[in-house]
Amino acid sequence: MTGILKITLVKSMIGKPEKHRRVLRGMGLTKLNRTVELEDTASTRGMIRTVSHLVRAEEKMNEVE
Repeated sequence: MTGILKITLVKSMIGKPEKHRRVLRGMGLTKLNRTVELEDTASTRGMIRTVSHLVRAEEKMNEVE
């Protein structure tokens, strides 16, 4: 599992449990419609699974040099 994941916050964290808010902040998502690129690891996938109803995740295509 190597590569990059693009994760976008698509729903607000208002009214969500504190655990979900901590996960989103840990990924670097603090505002709506912000996108971050994170390494594709097991821990990142677990974080995405926890807040899957709030984010959109997609694999970034490798660019040929």
